[in-house]
Amino acid sequence: MTNDEHAHPYVGMWVTADGHIRQELLRNGRYDEARGERESAYTGRYQVTGDHIDYWDDTGFTADGEFDGDVLHHGGYLFYREGSQAHEAAR
Repeated sequence: MTNDEHAHPYVGMWVTADGHIRQELLRNGRYDEARGERESAYTGRYQVTGDHIDYWDDTGFTADGEFDGDVLHHGGYLFYREGSQAHEAAR
């Protein structure tokens, strides 16, 4: 699979307003999520279809979410594209 097959507008870093959870959507279809001081707390693969994201964690659990512009609704949290106006407004 080439990197271009995973190209979509949501690749990059997504963070909660307080910065405690940081989730990076990598171009190769993998994600890496840090929580607090714990780097790579969760890792796995993901797939974006339109504005919907599905996650398959390396430990076996699954999750999903929805993008609304620069805001990601996932797991009861709001994530903001790092550096976006939405992120700055939420902080």
